[in-house]
Amino acid sequence: MFALNNLPSTKRLINQPILLLLIMTLSSALILTACGSDSSSVNSTDVTETVTTTTTETEITDVDFDATDWTDESHSKNVEPNFDEVFDDTQVKRFDIVVTEARWQSMLDDMTATYGEFGRTSSNGLTDTDENPIFVPAEVFYNGTEWYRVGIRFKGNSSLQTSWQQGILKLAFKLDFDEYEDDYPQIKNQRFYGFKKLSLKNNFDDESMLREKVAADVFKDAGLAVSHTGFYTLYVDHGDGPEYFGLYTLVEEVDDSLIDTQFSSDDGNLYKPEDDGAMFVEGSFNQEDFEKKTNEDDEDWSDIQALFTALHDDTATSDPATWRANLEAVFDVDVFLKYLAVNGIIQNWDTYGLMPHNYYLYNNPDTSKLTWIPWDNNEALQNGKQSGALALDFSNLNSASWPLISILYTDDVYRDRYNQFLLAVISDAFETNKIQASYNTYSALISPYATTEISGYSFLESSSDFYRAIDELIEHAEDRATAVDSYLDKQ
Repeated sequence: MFALNNLPSTKRLINQPILLLLIMTLSSALILTACGSDSSSVNSTDVTETVTTTTTETEITDVDFDATDWTDESHSKNVEPNFDEVFDDTQVKRFDIVVTEARWQSMLDDMTATYGEFGRTSSNGLTDTDENPIFVPAEVFYNGTEWYRVGIRFKGNSSLQTSWQQGILKLAFKLDFDEYEDDYPQIKNQRFYGFKKLSLKNNFDDESMLREKVAADVFKDAGLAVSHTGFYTLYVDHGDGPEYFGLYTLVEEVDDSLIDTQFSSDDGNLYKPEDDGAMFVEGSFNQEDFEKKTNEDDEDWSDIQALFTALHDDTATSDPATWRANLEAVFDVDVFLKYLAVNGIIQNWDTYGLMPHNYYLYNNPDTSKLTWIPWDNNEALQNGKQSGALALDFSNLNSASWPLISILYTDDVYRDRYNQFLLAVISDAFETNKIQASYNTYSALISPYATTEISGYSFLESSSDFYRAIDELIEHAEDRATAVDSYLDKQ
């Protein structure tokens, strides 16, 4: 084991005597070879540009190119998403992003305008903004094949600006493969093996780099709709050759392939709740807190309003059977109770019950019921920050703040179902030996990449932090089994 700040500089990671040649003319070619676990050679489409950059836009002028690597299987919209290719649990795959120096600088300038100087903490704390970072076009390479003028931007909220202020350039990215199809007709409906959008999550504040991946596995094994995930190394060339940005977790976007492949169709309303309305407090409905990700032009939030009405109806105490029937007519209660069981066992403080965000609601076309979908699990599998994760017993949960949990838990029928889900999850999806085996398998897979991250592109101070974090996860699995046994014994 060795300190990350003693690793060779990024430029020494490039194989020699290979040189990176970037000539800004229409006849130029970019040849990029970078070492790592799976060094590969990629050929970049000619890029000539005149850019005008502000904090909000980049003028697009480099439109004369041929998409020579395009195939139906890899690039077109005419195929089903290839999950085996993109999300392979047995490999750490690799992305290379090549972006012009001017466009990269526009991304950094936009971040500076929003969050302040890179590497400097604001005395005013975290910035509250509804604006996403800007998109710019870039080339994406995978296994020697190019995807053209892909929209890339930084992504995240508190994790993004915290990383930025700490001076860590291992930032999360969003990729949109046809974001710029109006500017580049050659890439109309461009996909990455059937996927339009993907998130490259930076495993923020996760020294194990496994939390996002394993949490998603547990939700999936429990039978819930959840994003697919996979491990990728990321190299970025923004003018000086490829730089190793570290080990990332690639995450399927809910509003892209998930609702299309895990439900009968993607025609239903998909919401990404946020802020006060997302707590479901009586009388707090605000349509702005339920951002639509599908059917955006349909000014109708009646399905969300119906959930508020059913949840807070007085029959919850006077006629529980009728109240349950009315609630289950608009909300998939069993999915939510199973979600609570999984989330309670794995522990995630950064979601509903403590934070009004990090979940989706989808109106399932088959049932016309709002269905809960978990999202953003990098803070799971630990007791958590601030006041820590929720207890398995919700009896003392503040009903005025988190009624969707507390009201359901007060009902004897729903509390019994929740308890049954707890037992099922701890006996299978999060069974101690099974989950510890996953930790051991995944940690062996990613350790060569996690422990060779570069100072300034890592949340690790040394490779020993990675191995300590894995040990903590293994111990956490045992602790959670004990916690569930203790809780159920008291019921």
